[in-house]
Amino acid sequence: MTENQIGDIVVDAAIRLHRELGPGLMESVYEAILAKQFMLGGLTVIRQVAIPITFQGETYDEGFRADLILNNKVILELKSVERLTRAHHKQLLTYLRFTQMKLGYLLNFGEELMKTGISRVINGSLSS
Repeated sequence: MTENQIGDIVVDAAIRLHRELGPGLMESVYEAILAKQFMLGGLTVIRQVAIPITFQGETYDEGFRADLILNNKVILELKSVERLTRAHHKQLLTYLRFTQMKLGYLLNFGEELMKTGISRVINGSLSS
């Protein structure tokens, strides 16, 4: 399954979940439900993944945690805030760079309409 195929699944699931539960719940609620839905759909899902950073030859796991990683290809960063900022996008791009993954989604469940709360972030370029 390609990154783009996984992305289609992510967008559909996020919109469906947002329609059913509405905006503004805690991020952990959306994370748990999405993780279960993705697993039921046959995707490999890992939650709260430490993203190590290497500095001057030393590796540190303390710095970053990706909310969800799907099929070891796509990172999801979940928010439930009134408005996303540039810092949120930079956070996801940093995760993509450190993991050398190409595609991530920033999903803001705090938006009134989920379609305005979905940001697709690409690290480099996608082949398909």
